[in-house]
Amino acid sequence: MKWRRIKAIVVKESLQIVRDPRSLMIVLLIPLLQMFMLGYGVNLDVQHIPLCVHDREGSQASQGLLHQFAASPYFSLQAPMGSDAEIRKSLDSGRCNLAIVIPAGFSKGLADNGGGSVQALLDATDSNTANIAANYARSVVAAYSAGVQMEFIRNRGGTVQTLTPVDMQARVWFNEDLVSRNFIVPGIVALVMAIVGAQLTSLTIAREWERGTMELLISTPVQPMELMIGKLLPYFLVGMVDASICLALAVFWFEVPFRGTLTALFLTTGLFLTVVLCIGYYVSVAIRSQVGASQVALLLTMLPTTLLSGFTFPIDQMPPAVQAVTYIVSARYYVTIIKALFLKGSAWTALLAPILCLALYALVMVFFASRAFRKTLD
Repeated sequence: MKWRRIKAIVVKESLQIVRDPRSLMIVLLIPLLQMFMLGYGVNLDVQHIPLCVHDREGSQASQGLLHQFAASPYFSLQAPMGSDAEIRKSLDSGRCNLAIVIPAGFSKGLADNGGGSVQALLDATDSNTANIAANYARSVVAAYSAGVQMEFIRNRGGTVQTLTPVDMQARVWFNEDLVSRNFIVPGIVALVMAIVGAQLTSLTIAREWERGTMELLISTPVQPMELMIGKLLPYFLVGMVDASICLALAVFWFEVPFRGTLTALFLTTGLFLTVVLCIGYYVSVAIRSQVGASQVALLLTMLPTTLLSGFTFPIDQMPPAVQAVTYIVSARYYVTIIKALFLKGSAWTALLAPILCLALYALVMVFFASRAFRKTLD
């Protein structure tokens, strides 16, 4: 293996990147678009849920409950509804996700026996949002009920026992503000590299076939390993630049806390980038059409990274069979590492298992990619 031949391939591929507008667009636009679109567009925090209310009584007690909902940051109180038909219409049209109906006689029940009931109607088209909205509503009603109960006991000359036998004080670690963006943005880096790396390298060999330059390439003394290194090295550098841009945006623009070490971050980023580049190169050798190669590379990288890496969906909540499949997805290990580095600041010892798995994955892909190309026209 000679560096002079590798350098010639590197120069040739670098010129191809500069001259190809499509490649430049992928290199420059996709990382920025993905970071901003997903960074701002994907939000698991449920706040300002549209709330419609039908107060059939209009008493001070019912208005007190509505004020509790209005004061909550999780609900956005809409205009009062005058009938059940209006409530139904608002839920059907999506104007509100939750409707509270306070029955007549609500205040009388509170005054007589310290108890009452309200009806909550939920739009469960999005089951996750419906469950969260129901829990938020229960919390508001529970807070209101505690106040009503103490007032009921005082009015009858009783005393209120405020000391509870067991008290739990929660302290949140790693993501203190419980902001979903801190969980999502680091994973976007993996998605960007999977798309950019595999898409670009999937065109390298297929382009030679379509442009009729494969015969000239085969006639040169360049060896398969030299060709692979020369083809992938420019894209590795481009990928590391893209990763650096995305990581800088995550820290300085989206203000995601970074508590790990840059050495661990860029080492594991380089390993993951090696994996996706080799996948793209292998596909490019196997499929001689640029369109076909890019589509297959997209299928092999973007979908597993999005769905099976823990980027958006927790792996431990998946069915056991799907959890087993995630072990063959390289992005699973990188997403685990990058989230731990950003939010936990984990040491090398804590990340040793996913790092070794990612390194092994990289070695296997380098082996298969290096043996994929043959200097024949068959």
